Amino acid sequence: MTKKETTFGQLKESGWKSVSIKEEMRRNLIRKMKNKEALFPGILGYEKTVIPQIQNAILAKHDLILLGLRGQAKTRILRMLVQLLDEYMPIVKGSEVNDDPFQPVSKYAKDLLDEEGDETPIEWIHRSRRYGEKLATPDTTVADLIGDLDPIKAASRKLALANEEVINFGLIPRTNRGIFVINELPDLQPRIQVALLNIMQERDIQIRGFNIRIPLDVSMAFSANPEDYTNRGNIITPLKDRIDSQIITHYPREMDVAVEITKQESWTDREDGVKVNIPDSYRMILENVAFEARNSEYIDQKSGVSTRMTITAMEQIISAAERRAVSNDESEVTLRITDLYAMIPALTGKLELVYEGEQEGATNVAKHIIGKAVNKTFKSYFPDPQRRSESEEEGEYQDILDWFAKGNSLEIPDLLSTTGYKNRLDQITGLSQIVKKYANDSDDNIYALMDLVIEALHQNSKLGKEDTDETRTYSDMLGSMLGGMTGFDDEDYGEG
Repeated sequence: MTKKETTFGQLKESGWKSVSIKEEMRRNLIRKMKNKEALFPGILGYEKTVIPQIQNAILAKHDLILLGLRGQAKTRILRMLVQLLDEYMPIVKGSEVNDDPFQPVSKYAKDLLDEEGDETPIEWIHRSRRYGEKLATPDTTVADLIGDLDPIKAASRKLALANEEVINFGLIPRTNRGIFVINELPDLQPRIQVALLNIMQERDIQIRGFNIRIPLDVSMAFSANPEDYTNRGNIITPLKDRIDSQIITHYPREMDVAVEITKQESWTDREDGVKVNIPDSYRMILENVAFEARNSEYIDQKSGVSTRMTITAMEQIISAAERRAVSNDESEVTLRITDLYAMIPALTGKLELVYEGEQEGATNVAKHIIGKAVNKTFKSYFPDPQRRSESEEEGEYQDILDWFAKGNSLEIPDLLSTTGYKNRLDQITGLSQIVKKYANDSDDNIYALMDLVIEALHQNSKLGKEDTDETRTYSDMLGSMLGGMTGFDDEDYGEG
């Protein structure tokens, strides 16, 4: 087969054989597995959970549904299924439903083959044209998905409405011999879901006004959010029964996977602008924000905390550092604690609050979650300020706390230059020493960690903090009681 075949006769001579769509996907999956090819490149964290289940479903020739909360790469995975199709496939030229020259289903293709025989023209279509997708919306109709009669076509061609040629095929028939995906399936009205039953079981469609059934060869796949079952709609029981495999997706479970996803998806390398250095500890803080949000009593866990939140949060953080660097005419800059709080708009826009969270306010909840993430990350690098070492009665941080107790304060404007930032942190007795003792990092990252220590001491109620629109100021606790923690219990900030 050379794809030079342009007629049905040449196609027969080439030895090309048609197979069902699911057999084709199964065959290509097996080939990829034998060749050790990546099946879903760029999809991280599913190697031992979701991807093996998808493989099993395809090997079993199943229709499948990916069930999971928002931001779990469901749509991206479904769109990648097209890579399991042959690169090119022959169809009867001009066919609306990708007619197989050996097994035509439309009247157009049947008539053409009857008239032209071996001279029937064929064309080769790329696999990208064999993928169809529809976002289920309440206004979706049976005509959209399956098809309907077209009175305009009947009038213009002077055909009776009983003529099969006046059918206007919907999205699913137009994806015949391909993959069709419906996203957010529960949003589809029950009466529209009923129209899918024949496709799922009998593999054919019925158009109103006709006694004929048109057989289709389609691999169906769906996505759904489990919360949709109660909030917006249901998947009707007969349809659920016809979906062979239900595969549960999930959020990243390990820190390194979460970090890699954000690193892969977020726009951090801004080649036309400032070079922003991102310490590993700050990447960890960002991911801990998501982990903390997914366990927060203020967040509606049924709604989920999308992975898109960490991606947009990272981009907000980078932009804050970039803005500061541009303001100070600097070509390179390292993230600092001030930049972390620039992610608040990304959080408030993507977190669904329960009643208690609404009472506290979206911004306060966001600050609370960031504070807990800072504290948790800090304790993975440094000793817990709440636990004194038996060998050091005054604790590891006493020199730092004594510096503030003498009436000193640390004031860091949002747009403070790198030189000014380092000078102010260097003034604090014992700060650089404890960072160098517990962290082995570059010089620039050392200052980011010094900043982290100060913020963490505040989160553990050892230092006070006052936030204004453009400056954060740390001082002895007596000078600023609890700072920005108003509305939350002290114990929340003392827990990792």
